[in-house]
Amino acid sequence: MAVAEEKLRVQGMSCNHCKMAVEKALKNTAGVSGAEVDLAAGSVLVTYDPGVVKHEKIVAAIDQAGYRVME
Repeated sequence: MAVAEEKLRVQGMSCNHCKMAVEKALKNTAGVSGAEVDLAAGSVLVTYDPGVVKHEKIVAAIDQAGYRVME
């Protein structure tokens, strides 16, 4: 299993509930093995298998949780 990491800037996260919602949405996405939100930086570090999940699916999971990835 190949592993990649990607740090994404996410708009709209301001509290622990936001942190938990984004991390849960990502961890429930097939191919994602880890997600760690940094509220102060407004970012999330995603660890995933690029052979299983693509960038677009990761962004979609964050969008569905109610937050927006800043590209």
